[in-house]
Amino acid sequence: MIEDLQDTYPGAGTFKLGEDAETSAALIALVRAKTKHAECAALAEFGGDEASMPKVGRCDIIANWDGTPAVVIKTTSVKTLPFDKVTERMALAEGEHETLAQWRKAREAHFKRSGGFKPDMPLVFEFFEVVENMIGSEIDPDEDVK
Repeated sequence: MIEDLQDTYPGAGTFKLGEDAETSAALIALVRAKTKHAECAALAEFGGDEASMPKVGRCDIIANWDGTPAVVIKTTSVKTLPFDKVTERMALAEGEHETLAQWRKAREAHFKRSGGFKPDMPLVFEFFEVVENMIGSEIDPDEDVK
């Protein structure tokens, strides 16, 4: 089904949210509820690959932990800035925390686990909107087909 979506949304990349299946499902639920409309990553995670960087106007596919498509998003804005320059508005747009201080604490721990943290490390901050939600797009095997 990912291939079909890539035909519908040419150039779409696919990525997962979170560090495990449970976190991924919770983050996808926040995206679907439109509570989460931003995501950030360390610039180093892109390894200098321009094609993997978010691009304004491009659609991408957020996959469930098992790799099936969950949501198609469209990037509306991209900002690259140091960790310590992230604003409260940006942090809250990620939809996971109630304050900038909570966001900083959680993100610092995440970056330490996944390769290192520095207060001035560059981040890529992507704002997006939901274009297509995959809920209900698959046939329920328990449903009677007439």
